[in-house]
Amino acid sequence: MYDLLVVGAGPYGLSIAAHAASAGLDLRVLGRPMASWRAHMARGMYLKSEPWASNLAAPDGRWRLDAYCAAVGLTARHAEPIPVETFAAYGLWFARNAVPEVDERMVSRVSAGPVGFEAVTEDGEVLRARTVALAVGVMPFTQVPSVLRGLHPALVTHSSDHHDLGRFRGMDVTVIGGGQAALETAALLAEQGTRVRLLARAQQLRWNDVPPPLRRLWWQSARTPHSGLGCGWRNWFYAERPGLFRRLPEATRTRVAATALGPAGAWWVRDRVEPVVETMLGREVVAARAVPGGVRLETVSRTGEPSFLDTEHVIAATGFRATRDRLGLLSEELRASLTTTSDGAPAVGPTFESSCHGLFLAGLLTASTFGPAMRFVHGATFTATTLVRGVRHRLRTAAPPARAIPVPMGRRHAEAP
Repeated sequence: MYDLLVVGAGPYGLSIAAHAASAGLDLRVLGRPMASWRAHMARGMYLKSEPWASNLAAPDGRWRLDAYCAAVGLTARHAEPIPVETFAAYGLWFARNAVPEVDERMVSRVSAGPVGFEAVTEDGEVLRARTVALAVGVMPFTQVPSVLRGLHPALVTHSSDHHDLGRFRGMDVTVIGGGQAALETAALLAEQGTRVRLLARAQQLRWNDVPPPLRRLWWQSARTPHSGLGCGWRNWFYAERPGLFRRLPEATRTRVAATALGPAGAWWVRDRVEPVVETMLGREVVAARAVPGGVRLETVSRTGEPSFLDTEHVIAATGFRATRDRLGLLSEELRASLTTTSDGAPAVGPTFESSCHGLFLAGLLTASTFGPAMRFVHGATFTATTLVRGVRHRLRTAAPPARAIPVPMGRRHAEAP
């Protein structure tokens, strides 16, 4: 029986595994390393985060992104975006150097066992562990507008469905959304010759500013400090003090998690969008149906004015929503035993432990508790150090696993809204 089973091998899972290995835990890591970065982001995309804020976390601070870039003859400079392909390769390099060998089988089910937990791999093997860390990334939580969900995947897809946008060359495509994924997808489509338009509810697109130099006059840094989530004291608080963020009232935490760092495009993609991509702003899709040759979308403006649009394909770049009820990996009994915050996300305590002894959560699932940093790679360092400390404490106390415990963070919610 393992001390810890890490389910997921993206930035959070690999960082947790590196810290757990350094702590001497007997662990097993399962999942395809950097899978979502390698297979679910379009070729040609770039990292929105600054290179210095995109490190996976090893206990000694080694195996950083800049070290990888130096080793392969690349550069990692402030205000110069890193290609997604480079970041994915960095994650594989980190896995080879900082983590015990990753078992690339996927886990199909996690349930409570007689002692600890049981995980069933895709080929049927049962693995047992005293504790489990779920670091499943964002792919289980893709969000597509309800009016589009009944249409065939040949007509409607999520932006994360595409590693290669080449299939859309010469077609008419409508991208829905106003954030980085929508804007960069639209730019890539336009650059390959696709007739593309962007449809968004916002009245205007938002663009992030070019970041100021890392070294500035002291008063400039004091007024708007750099952080892993951007400049300014509010972003600094979200990025650098997630433990204090957890102490905010639950209503405040869930509101901030849902609204902070809202849809906006990176400064370096603006000139690739505005001159060439048709935009339909201030409109919402209220109905959609298949028609010969594609999809007919019915939209309304904020004043209630209707309009119709025919397009060959719709790409919904509409983000992700992590809730307990979408954790299909967990057995029904284990999933139902998790308490939730008011937005339906699983509640976690100060060390990322859920309301089931020994079951720890990481990444987007914990943004409602620890804040917006958990939506970005930057949050992996705090998560890995804190979560592994919690695992070690749980192993020392040897309390019975998979049993509901109080989570001191506001009222409990038996069901997601």
